[in-house]
Amino acid sequence: MHLIVTLPVCQPMTEENTDLVIIGGGPAGMMAGLLFARAGVRTLVLEKHGDFLRDFRGDTVHPSTLRIFHELGLLDELLKRPHNRVEQLGGRVAGQNLKIVDFRHLRVPAPYIALMPQWEFLDFVAEQARRYPTFSLRQNCAAIDLIEEGGRVTGARTKDGAEIRSRLVIACDGRDSRFRAGLPLTTVGAPMDVFWFRIPKVMQPDNDSMGVFDTGLLFVLIDRGDYWQCAFVFAKGGAEKIRAEGLDAFLTRVRAVGPETATVAEGVKSWDDIKLLTVTVDRLDRWHRPGLLIIGDAAHAMSPIGGVGINLAVQDAVAAANALAGPLANGAAIDALLQKVQDRRMFPTRLTQGFQRAIQDRIIQPLLASTTPMAKPPLAARLLDAIPLLRRIPARVLGLGFRSEHVRSPEAERAD
Repeated sequence: MHLIVTLPVCQPMTEENTDLVIIGGGPAGMMAGLLFARAGVRTLVLEKHGDFLRDFRGDTVHPSTLRIFHELGLLDELLKRPHNRVEQLGGRVAGQNLKIVDFRHLRVPAPYIALMPQWEFLDFVAEQARRYPTFSLRQNCAAIDLIEEGGRVTGARTKDGAEIRSRLVIACDGRDSRFRAGLPLTTVGAPMDVFWFRIPKVMQPDNDSMGVFDTGLLFVLIDRGDYWQCAFVFAKGGAEKIRAEGLDAFLTRVRAVGPETATVAEGVKSWDDIKLLTVTVDRLDRWHRPGLLIIGDAAHAMSPIGGVGINLAVQDAVAAANALAGPLANGAAIDALLQKVQDRRMFPTRLTQGFQRAIQDRIIQPLLASTTPMAKPPLAARLLDAIPLLRRIPARVLGLGFRSEHVRSPEAERAD
């Protein structure tokens, strides 16, 4: 287990200057911080929390993201952090165990998903970014407002009274970002919400991450070694109704999923052990204005379907650095280049959300509403299980996504 370091906190001050302020120390923010500092841009990341230790955050690191770390020469070091490798994905559909996705044939350095706690991932990126003298991460430091002059964003104000002037602000502080205000938004919608919780794992040779699909049931088990991270999916807005039925009734429903969930009462002793994820799917129609760029979940909130959110956020950061890091390091004006980042990333955002919406509308919503016993798995699932070659198709979509990025930003001198 790696030591998670708490980095310097925000200090009250009057004013300071830097090239780039990044608001939010999640996957998009930390990856952007690494890449821009790597290019020689004076970069300050502001993170409102004092550490990265927050549970039930996206932690499926897909092959497209692992390839980025390979291109940076960091893949081997990243994989020294605690993780589980998922080479195939399966499901129990109408009581039958099926293989559905096979990543092993992808032509990438790491043809699998790495299930890595997000705090380990973020701590690793911060560790690598600190190798560059132009990088700084300030924690316990919430950005609460933008500084604007002459119709252009010129920095950020923090909760503690600091005014940080910069040539560019990148906001990547999540789907609830206050810096979305005033920008046009398209809401895609989602028919479900999710309860997240842990269950002690009964060790069996064939245990693996999987989904369970049956009449009125969608349940996901993610293998964490000695415990399952579980997702109980239910119809949108149904959380209070489930809570009103009582914890015992909920535990009974979870036990009915299968033998893997028999120990649920050991992991869930009260509703405090259960985290509600209110699923939102939307996207900004415009990701920027002069001096400001918005990326990651702040630009496009994704469904948890496929666990692709962290990877789209990282891809956004790579695309932003590819387009902006060199010019910013060289002192060039960058406002005219901000649209280039949106143009690059809007296509995969729309396509991914369209893919998620199709699954929501054609599979999840009918499944959750169903009361008719499922006699056998759908034909598509049976074909994927019967014909191994077909499993490469969903592996390509999930593992690499649409228009995956490659690192093209420059590298400046490191501190070490």
